[in-house]
Amino acid sequence: MPTVPSPASSPAPSPVPAERPPLVTGRLLLRRVRSGDVPAVTRLWTDPRVRRHLGGPVIDPVVRIRQRRIVGAPGFHAVIRVEDGVLVGLVTVEDGARNGETEVSYQFLPEHWGRGYAREAVDAVVGRVLEDAPSVVALTQESNGPSRRLLEAVGFEHAESFVEWEARQVLYRRRA
Repeated sequence: MPTVPSPASSPAPSPVPAERPPLVTGRLLLRRVRSGDVPAVTRLWTDPRVRRHLGGPVIDPVVRIRQRRIVGAPGFHAVIRVEDGVLVGLVTVEDGARNGETEVSYQFLPEHWGRGYAREAVDAVVGRVLEDAPSVVALTQESNGPSRRLLEAVGFEHAESFVEWEARQVLYRRRA
C-alpha cells in the first residue's frame, strides 16, 4: 500500500487540469521550476529572513524531499527577472487548499525585496487563477506588514483573523 506524504514534508499543490503557458509581465517570467532553479528555491526555504513569518527555516530532511519534488511540479511558479534570467522568488497556487478555496502564497529572496517584483508576480498569478475560480485566498501573519500591504495593493480584502501555528494570522480574499 503506498504511503501518503505529510503536508509538512512536501510542497504538493493539486494538479492543474491543463498545461498553461508561462505568464509574462513587464519585467518577469513566471514558469514551472527547473532543475537549475533548485539552489535559489532552496534559499527561499532556508533563509531565516524569508522564513521569519513562515515558521522558520525548513529542516534539512524536508528540504531534500522538496528539492526532489518541485522541479516541474504544477502550481509552483518560479519568478524570473527577464533582463538577466535570475530567480527572484516563487509564487505557489494550491487549488482547494483552504476550505475548498484556491490559495496563493509567495516567497521572495531578500536581495529582491522592495522592487515591486512580488506585487507584479502575485497580481499576475492571481489574475490567471481568477479566470477559472470565483475567488482566491492568501494567508499571512498579522505581524507581517509588508505582506499585508502587498495583498491589499493587489486587491485582496481582509476576510478574517485567527490564531494558527501559535501566531495571529490574517486571511485575505480576492474575488473575480
